[in-house]
Amino acid sequence: MRSRVKVPPEPPEAPRKVLYSPEILAAAVALADFPIDPGLPLSGEARSRSCGSTLSLAIELDSEGRIGRVGCKAQACAVGQAAAHVFLAAAPGRAADEITEARQSLAAWLTDDGPSPNWPGIALLDPARDYPARHGAILLAWDAALAALASPMPIR
Repeated sequence: MRSRVKVPPEPPEAPRKVLYSPEILAAAVALADFPIDPGLPLSGEARSRSCGSTLSLAIELDSEGRIGRVGCKAQACAVGQAAAHVFLAAAPGRAADEITEARQSLAAWLTDDGPSPNWPGIALLDPARDYPARHGAILLAWDAALAALASPMPIR
């Protein structure tokens, strides 16, 4: 008589994080609240090498050299657009060094090499950490802002 070995049941799969959640989609749509004003003096662009998404920002600095007004035009997936909204909603009042620090923290966080960045609303992007092909799109707004902040101020 053959002995039957009982195979233990496989553990249930961990619930997957939903990438295109209603919250991500809502943030992507809310990006329309930040149109580019051609009168803003600084501009920067960024392109994701992984997916081809692009993002353009226009920025005006306040009297203390911090971001005052900002506008955006994005050709990106919903995750990239939602990330741009997260950036734009918290960018006013921030200086270039804060944007640089946040960008570095964000890149480390996306690859599990660092804690969550100190940026309001960043938790919205947590599900996208499991999708490396989206990381470039997530970084676009910070990259475009750094390009804009590095551009020369026009003479008026």
